[in-house]
Amino acid sequence: MKRIPNFCLLLTSLVGYLEWSGGQHGFLFQLEYVLIAKASHDPGSILHPFVLVPLSGQLIILYTLFQKMPGRVLTLVGLACLSLIILMLLLVGALALNVKIIISTVPFIITAVFVLQKNRKRVPKV
Repeated sequence: MKRIPNFCLLLTSLVGYLEWSGGQHGFLFQLEYVLIAKASHDPGSILHPFVLVPLSGQLIILYTLFQKMPGRVLTLVGLACLSLIILMLLLVGALALNVKIIISTVPFIITAVFVLQKNRKRVPKV
C-alpha cells in the first residue's frame, strides 16, 4: 500500500513546468531526457546540485517501489531531494507571477503532504 503514494510522488515530480527567456519551456521529464542524453557526450553537464539532488531523489523513490515494504527513511530522503527542485519552481513561479509554473507544482505538493502524513512516526502514548 505504501508503494502507491511513492509511485504518485515519482510521477508528480516529473510534471513540473519551466519557462525561461526566448520563449523556451518544458516539463521536467522532457528536460531530464535532454540532460541524460547530453550526459553521454558531456558528463559534466549533469554535475550541478539542482540536477544531481532531484535526480538522486527520483532514483531513491524508484528504488522504494521495488522493495517489499518501502522504507520510511528512504521515502523521506527521496521526498526531501525532490522537494528541492519543486519548491524552487514554486518560488520562481511566485516571483514571476507565472500561474502555469505554480499550478505545475501543486500535484507534487499535495502528494508530498499525503506521503508525509502516511510516514509520520507515531509515538505510543504511555
